[in-house]
Amino acid sequence: MSVRRFWASASTLVLAAVAALGVAQPASASSSAAAGGYVALGDSYSSGVGSGSYISDSGDCRRSTKAYPYLWAAANSPSTFAFVACSGATTSSVASTQLGSLSSSTGLVSVTAGGNDVGFASVMQDCVLSGETACLSSISTAVSQMNNSLPSGLSSLYASIRSRAPQAHVVVLGYPRFYQLSGSCIAGLTEKERSAINNASDVLNGVIAKQAANAGFTFSSVVDEFTGHELCSGDAWLNSVTLPVYNSYHPKAAGQSGGYLPAFRSAA
Repeated sequence: MSVRRFWASASTLVLAAVAALGVAQPASASSSAAAGGYVALGDSYSSGVGSGSYISDSGDCRRSTKAYPYLWAAANSPSTFAFVACSGATTSSVASTQLGSLSSSTGLVSVTAGGNDVGFASVMQDCVLSGETACLSSISTAVSQMNNSLPSGLSSLYASIRSRAPQAHVVVLGYPRFYQLSGSCIAGLTEKERSAINNASDVLNGVIAKQAANAGFTFSSVVDEFTGHELCSGDAWLNSVTLPVYNSYHPKAAGQSGGYLPAFRSAA
């Protein structure tokens, strides 16, 4: 049995159920945002899936006390804090279920969205279980969605955020590259697959950054923060295939505190 087939077989049980997807800012900026209240929107990368310590009443949204919104709020004591990010959220579900916490008095908003719109979970399942050809095809389909359908979803979401929170400073965060190429991994995906996944992440971040700029929002990349801590780096801040299944391919606690928190703090 090939190494790849062995690894995929060992991963089948885990991935068969996959379904969801700096530098400190001056005190005056944080104080201003904190005074107006902070609302954390978005998907699993904002709710903290993969980092553990899930808040009991958050249910399947899996909001974590180790997620960057919770950590920022604990350090900056905003006048109000609404943590409504949820695992599996898309641009449309963020717009339809999470914006109720926004108001004219909201001072700061953070959001991650877009990965689930383009089938993040399905892409990773195909890449792990179905071989290189299926993986690359799935990535190509996702990239097409990024370029063709995702911009309108992001634009609509951002317009809704601005409408509900006209005075807020809105920070849109991107997604990390998953893999360090020519890294320490001896099994799993091929280098061609890893490179294609990284390239797709770059496309996704580019689309998100453009739509954020069009909306007058601040885009903050996390790529620099995660560089040296990707999968296959030997010091990964991302979970690979793991149990519970929903933690797979999400930031660990170190990725939230060392990656997303500084990226958000520098833009907040």
